[in-house]
Amino acid sequence: MKNVFVFLVLMLVGLNAQAELPATVSAALKKAGIPQQSVAVYVQAVESNRAILSHNADKSMNPASVMKLVTTNAALDLLTPAYCWKTEIYRNGEVVNGVLQGDLIIKGYGDPSFKAQEFWRLLMSLQQAGVKEIKGDLIIDKSYFAQNVGARKTFDEETWRAYNAEPSAFLVNGRNTSFKFIATETGVNVSQEFELPEVQIINIMKLNQGACGEWRSRFAYTVTPKANGATVTFNGTFSPNCGERYLELSVIDDEKYAYYTFKKLWRQLGGSFEGQLKTQDMTTQILNGQAVKVLVQFSEPLAYVAREINKWSNNLMARQLLLTIGAEKLGAPASEAKGAAVIKDWLASKSLNAQSLAASELVIENGSGLSRIERINADHLGRMLVSAYISPVMPEFMASLPILAQDGTIQKRLNESPAAHHAHLKTGSINGVSAIAGYVLDANSHRHVLVMMVNHTNASASKSAQDALIEWVHQQP
Repeated sequence: MKNVFVFLVLMLVGLNAQAELPATVSAALKKAGIPQQSVAVYVQAVESNRAILSHNADKSMNPASVMKLVTTNAALDLLTPAYCWKTEIYRNGEVVNGVLQGDLIIKGYGDPSFKAQEFWRLLMSLQQAGVKEIKGDLIIDKSYFAQNVGARKTFDEETWRAYNAEPSAFLVNGRNTSFKFIATETGVNVSQEFELPEVQIINIMKLNQGACGEWRSRFAYTVTPKANGATVTFNGTFSPNCGERYLELSVIDDEKYAYYTFKKLWRQLGGSFEGQLKTQDMTTQILNGQAVKVLVQFSEPLAYVAREINKWSNNLMARQLLLTIGAEKLGAPASEAKGAAVIKDWLASKSLNAQSLAASELVIENGSGLSRIERINADHLGRMLVSAYISPVMPEFMASLPILAQDGTIQKRLNESPAAHHAHLKTGSINGVSAIAGYVLDANSHRHVLVMMVNHTNASASKSAQDALIEWVHQQP
């Protein structure tokens, strides 16, 4: 009886210790004006059966971009790392002496990584298949995604920023226009990295000889949509000390961006086309043979795409991935609701140490974390990360995460710390939210799962507390 009593006392002491934050973390939170009740923390060695630190871990929190860990882990497990997206080309007319006497049809399946170079490769293959001139129109079939998926909805007032772009079943370059800024001897040069003539630049920028500093706050831009493109006006100052800087905007909708890119690349390849753009569900024509398949092109495997999503926190690619999960498991047309339902069921099917990972508090709006309503608690996220580590897709999942002080979104973080290069971590931040989660190696090269989420008006000041937690885990004996 005495031994049982001692065991219970020790267990209670252990539970209390688990709930107490390390002194360095507590001090950093206090300095930032963040109360501990606004913070959730979970730390567990991957070889262990229980957490060594658990603070508010059952509290439902907004994870910001850390939600991408859930989306990519689910995708790698459900779709496999070898999964590839396809893009198909059809024709609805005969090809005579290199001339297509009809329309060219492109059917997209939500490839999040379809860039201009992939489009060029697709069109080169089309020419090698014998098509040199197109007498009809370009028809884009986006029916693999539900119609309401592409409606223009923005997360914040930055309407034209690339992170606010909506998904599309046929997405080219993320419909992203990347503007490059560079100072010259006479002024400021502003250009498009991938130039589309339909996007016109009005540059009234001036040189500023000061430090670079908060370069983005020193100029403004105005987007003026037009029937055939857009005009972007830049006004402000730029310092030579900034070197090259980039601003990514989404100023043209997905269909027109694809259409303008098609015309540019097709003509560069020597092709002839004078047709118009049409958007249409061609499923019936494809099924009855009216539209004839010419070729199909596949993307890079999901394992590579997941790296771009997590290392650089690409919101639009994560949204495309959630939709893909929904369509592949519950059928087209894809919707966010289908993707969210599949992930909830997937997580509920998992268990760790005979305990289910079902997360009743889980809310998935778009899978990217760019949301005010997405939720998960630190316990479920942490145990999911442990489960991921002992799963067959661990190598691909780990490889998708930024390495501390080495690459991705944490390339410049804790560079001088002993923890540098000893952690794979995903960060997330929106107004009032700051989070970090992933894996940290301790002093003896034992790997721990780490989750920290802060939901508070001062959340942006919690970086020092997060860094203190990373270093505390790394210093574990």
